[in-house]
Amino acid sequence: MRARLLEATVELLVERGFAGTSTTLVSERAGVSRGAQLHHFPTKNDLVVAAVEHLAQRRGDELGEAATRLPEGQRRTRAVLEMLGDHFSSPVFSAALELWVAARTDEALRAAVGPLEQRVGRETHRLTVTALGADESKPGVRELVQATLDLVRGLGLASTISDDSARRRRILREWADVLDKEMVR
Repeated sequence: MRARLLEATVELLVERGFAGTSTTLVSERAGVSRGAQLHHFPTKNDLVVAAVEHLAQRRGDELGEAATRLPEGQRRTRAVLEMLGDHFSSPVFSAALELWVAARTDEALRAAVGPLEQRVGRETHRLTVTALGADESKPGVRELVQATLDLVRGLGLASTISDDSARRRRILREWADVLDKEMVR
């Protein structure tokens, strides 16, 4: 039941945004009574905080699973960037983005979302370093990895307004060439 409530919360965050997600709608979507929902999550913030944790785990699992399918050799950098680009333009990222925006003005939500997003950020950075085979002991490599994550996050944000997947692919192809050239120094 708890898992159904968390999944319903994530779905509604994607479809309706934070403001449009209510505990009543979550209960209906999950197919549970309002009393059962209140037993597990007495307030909307309790529900959303639990959904943030659930979402963080799901985001990490999705990226980790996608990383296992990456090719070796010359196409690897492009494949890593495609994987990250897909991840940061997915419904899971859209739900996370809704929480970031809501947390900007909601102190209790920010207190829950902030530390979790920092942890997710560190894990995503670590996964990206591993996937790229990047040697962060070399000057500038850590910054290139972080710039890569900032780039795909920004492209993901742009994709929430319109489908710019063709432009995203072109940009990521060019960035892959930059990374291949710069990270071998």
